[in-house]
Amino acid sequence: MHSFSLPLAALSAFVPNQSGVLAAHFEHILGTSLDVKILANSFELAEKAEAKVLAEFRRLQAILGSGENHEFGEWARSRGEEISVSEELHTVLGLFDTWREATKGALNAAADDVRLNGFSDRVNQPHWELGEGTATRLSDAELRLHTFTKGFIMEQVADAVMAEAGVRGVMLNVGGDMLAKGDLHETVRVSDPNSDAENGSSLSTVLIQNQAIATSGVSRRGAHIIDPRTGETASGSISATVIHPDAVTAGALATAFNVLSVDESKALAVEYPGTEYLLVDAAGTQHVSENWSGRSVVTESAIELVHVKDKVWTAGQELLINVELADLGGYARRPYVAVWIEDEAHKPVRRLALWYRKPRWLPDLRSFSDAQREVPIDLMSIASATRSAGNYSLIWDGKNDQGEYVALGNYTVYIEAAREHGSYQLMKQTMKFDGKAKSQALAGNEEISGANLVYKTK
Repeated sequence: MHSFSLPLAALSAFVPNQSGVLAAHFEHILGTSLDVKILANSFELAEKAEAKVLAEFRRLQAILGSGENHEFGEWARSRGEEISVSEELHTVLGLFDTWREATKGALNAAADDVRLNGFSDRVNQPHWELGEGTATRLSDAELRLHTFTKGFIMEQVADAVMAEAGVRGVMLNVGGDMLAKGDLHETVRVSDPNSDAENGSSLSTVLIQNQAIATSGVSRRGAHIIDPRTGETASGSISATVIHPDAVTAGALATAFNVLSVDESKALAVEYPGTEYLLVDAAGTQHVSENWSGRSVVTESAIELVHVKDKVWTAGQELLINVELADLGGYARRPYVAVWIEDEAHKPVRRLALWYRKPRWLPDLRSFSDAQREVPIDLMSIASATRSAGNYSLIWDGKNDQGEYVALGNYTVYIEAAREHGSYQLMKQTMKFDGKAKSQALAGNEEISGANLVYKTK
């Protein structure tokens, strides 16, 4: 999913040179969101490297995308013709051949053909033939360069950025899959497959450096993974998280583990040294590799809590906040966004999210800046199945910033958005939290297409 930007107080503990750290957030990159952190010898060099990130994503998407005016898309519409292709496309097609063989067909570029046209023998036949710098399209199956292609692009982009003068580290988070290189490390929460919120429950926390982490499972886009060998919904792990020094390997294994059985997955992992994994099977049982470096997250008891004077929230209640950012077209920089809760006395009780790029422009979030104090918020990135661009979900569990349950009653949800040199918007909605389920839709604006608040029992 995405990462929360680091405030200045956290940056000093994060890296020794604050001035050379840049955090940026974009929507509609590879159909999802992109978070970038760059560590350089100066902020100016970091900004130059950021421009390189966007240029490389654009270049590679033009090659590997499925649409018109994309090299792969145009080639995929050919039949029986030997065509010269770029080095990048040739490499990715070769990787699909390699991984299709390694997983005994569990990875297949024609997996989406099952959803579009139903299962048929054409799904598991050869789809291309590679020559020296050429590729010949053989089958009529619909093809998509999914699974590890995101990891391939991330590796290419990261290598290009690390080659820039003065760059010491880079972290890329593309829709929940992450790659950290150089002197930059990233703390990551592994998403619970039963939670669909950015700040929802987690299974484990890990620290990655010169490694990639990929999570695959029941997609946050709402689709299920298909077993291309049978055309049925995959019956492997419902969630698979893989850490590996190579982003392609991490992405390929994570997807394959959703299709293969747990035992088959464990056997395949042994073939790729340096692989760490956390699998969740259909019964909810977790399976971790012997070298798994993550720390388990202690889950809270669902026992009701009772206050002697006030009725309070319990572990069984939650407020789900769905936010859809406006689609501005193309590679759009995400606006600064703050989401928080205030009580009836207009006192902030819980900070849920703060996304920004440059600390000096934080005052553009006027209401948030006026109301907040130096209270830490969740700063970890989140490894999860990919979700659609611009769609974010947050959960308020009824606790304040000190981790204590608040009393039931009236609270106001604030959603504030500001764009550099652009629009300022503030949405707020008061709701009564009394243990009775309810929902409230909020009208959209220039920066946020809409929001929805759902108070319910888990």
